[in-house]
Amino acid sequence: MNATAKTRIVGAPVPRKEGVDKLLGRALYVDDLERPEMWHGITVRSSIPRGKIRSIEFDACIDWSEFAVVTAADVPGKNRIQLIVADQPCLAENAVNHCDEAILLLAHPNKHKLREAAAGVKIEYDPLPALFSIEASERGDVIVWGEDNLLKSFTLEKGDVDSVWANAEHIIEGEYRTGAQEHLYIENNGMIAEWNAERGVTVWGSLQCPYYVFKSLLAVFALTEDKVRVIQTETGGAFGGKEDYPSTLACHAALLAMKCGHAVKMFYDRMEDLAATTKRHPSRIRHRTALDRHGKLLAMDIELATDGGAYSTLSSTVLSRATLHAPGPYACANIRLRSRAWATNTVPYGAFRGFGAPQAIFAIERHMDEIAAAMGLDPAELRRRNFLHTGDKNTTEQEMREPVILDELLERALVESDYYARRAGFARENPTSAVKRGMGISAYYHGSGFTGSGERTLNSLAGVEVTREGVVRVLVSNTEFGQGTNTALTQIAAETLGIHYDDVTMAPPDTGIVPNSGPTVASRTVMVVGKLIERACLQLLAALGEHAELGEKFTSAEFFAACDRYRAARGKVESLCRYEAPPGVYWDDEKYRGEAYAAYAWAVQIAQVAVDMVTYSAEVEEFWSVQEVGRVLHPVLASGQIEGGIAQGIGYALYEKVVLQNGRMANNQMTNYIMPTAEDVPPIHVYFEEIPFTHGGYGAKGIGELPHDGPAPAILNAIRDATGVGVCSIPLLPEDLFKALIAATEFEEPAVL
Repeated sequence: MNATAKTRIVGAPVPRKEGVDKLLGRALYVDDLERPEMWHGITVRSSIPRGKIRSIEFDACIDWSEFAVVTAADVPGKNRIQLIVADQPCLAENAVNHCDEAILLLAHPNKHKLREAAAGVKIEYDPLPALFSIEASERGDVIVWGEDNLLKSFTLEKGDVDSVWANAEHIIEGEYRTGAQEHLYIENNGMIAEWNAERGVTVWGSLQCPYYVFKSLLAVFALTEDKVRVIQTETGGAFGGKEDYPSTLACHAALLAMKCGHAVKMFYDRMEDLAATTKRHPSRIRHRTALDRHGKLLAMDIELATDGGAYSTLSSTVLSRATLHAPGPYACANIRLRSRAWATNTVPYGAFRGFGAPQAIFAIERHMDEIAAAMGLDPAELRRRNFLHTGDKNTTEQEMREPVILDELLERALVESDYYARRAGFARENPTSAVKRGMGISAYYHGSGFTGSGERTLNSLAGVEVTREGVVRVLVSNTEFGQGTNTALTQIAAETLGIHYDDVTMAPPDTGIVPNSGPTVASRTVMVVGKLIERACLQLLAALGEHAELGEKFTSAEFFAACDRYRAARGKVESLCRYEAPPGVYWDDEKYRGEAYAAYAWAVQIAQVAVDMVTYSAEVEEFWSVQEVGRVLHPVLASGQIEGGIAQGIGYALYEKVVLQNGRMANNQMTNYIMPTAEDVPPIHVYFEEIPFTHGGYGAKGIGELPHDGPAPAILNAIRDATGVGVCSIPLLPEDLFKALIAATEFEEPAVL
């Protein structure tokens, strides 16, 4: 790095790279794009949750010669979407396993004719029994996947749990449930595809992971890598919902393009997007916890179950992260954790911000408040007595080598929120008041990057190049969809190279141009890929200094002059680096032990709620969030990530309920799938503590998922503080709170055993 440049750009609120284009309407999303003589596509979907396809008939009143029709028989390669387990068909062939499963595709030059045509396709089924709950799948009422409906399982043990119960002072049990959640990105799923017999397939689309789509296209079309090209268009939000599903939509659009000989655009409306795409996994988590008389954790026995839907998609990795986060940020010598992902006949559940951690953290943080209530302890003090500290080992025997400052985070959150004074004031309020207020805490960590050996397996490649026009281009397949990838990675490059921020840009997210730097998921982009960019820039400076006479101190003009000299002597000015695991980071996949994550981000959140005892509605009045995420590269974008995650967490806790009828989403409109609006989001106070992580880009750790993990338990803990009633499931709608409060009048507090 240029010795004269310390933090000129990193840590500063520089303008967003794509901000001006979005502000002025120049940014083009997939539905803004047209291709010559382009057709439009539509999907014909299953109307039942499970059954055999008996026949497909076409209405004789429609001139089908005008349409391109694609079925599973038209797939030239493998009829499977390539995810962790390739069990999901691109198009259903003989059977369907969930409502809205894709069976048949239609294309026509006039998109307005497609809905009538889709309605003219009549599919007859032989229905089969279906599963719609974790419990039904566990019981094996019917077998819909594999030998026993079990998509994935993990068992994690530390110490000797069974030896503790007999001598424990207290044993507290609880069951906690979370519902599905829809991503509700602002832009629906969309894709354009072209097919050429010589060049192969090219797709443009709204997506997170170009090389995931690339992998599925290779398999479905049986093509070589030089015949597939994936280009991300401007993408209006994702939250994980455009990690897995775009692979399916890209294959559908490309199959139609191959069949009709024209470019084909497929763009879902909101109803189809809500009904047919993946969502957050519902969960049921049971805790049995032993403590001594001082409230120190002695043993934790946890059973974690998720609903994976009809196909495995990403359920195994979601389950893994949920498993690893289930014990929370607490030191405990004896832990047994059994987790299971079960198949049901609903739309497959997939990636969503937090990726299993929000479910697990909801359970442990609600459970900690139930323990505190049962033992008569202050919820903050119970946590303080059990926090992990630097040098401690967590459930997988990973030593906390990086500094752990949970005590400091908790103390600052308590001070900034005036926690104790507010609680005392609420306790003095008139007990007959129609509105009751309370304060709730959640404390947690989130692993940054892929779990276990994931980053080693990815073996990501990233770097920079210098163009003849005097611009540095960042070469990554990581994508921008509102979270700030373009800005953060160009900040790192400009800072490291010692040049102006305006002299750095992003290469197009195009698999024909950029290397595979891994997916834009798992809070890994700035930490993992950012470090690759930092290393690549240092490597470039070293090469320029050796071959182009670049001194230690230089201007931007001198840097580009050195690049010109290097190009004249040696050719292309490019520097690429592969991922290197930090020293001492090793994960044993067979034993499920070791360093699950190279780094963790930490947070303490506090919610203040008001509960209307007449309408039984709960409102978040104010929210505080204190986090340690390593170095904060862009304070405005970082705060925005926290605020957005909290707003999404409020929806998860209080508003967003996926209603299923016979396995199909019944409230697939934004008029009846309720999410928080600006009026429902309270003042949010965001505070950072910075401890740079040596192996992250400029000291950064993951930030994108962290803020969504903690709001739901903090909010329900605050409702418990306000009402004295602990509710153990979300979303908590007014009718649910009403039932809980009515039930509490006949319910005794759980005995402390």
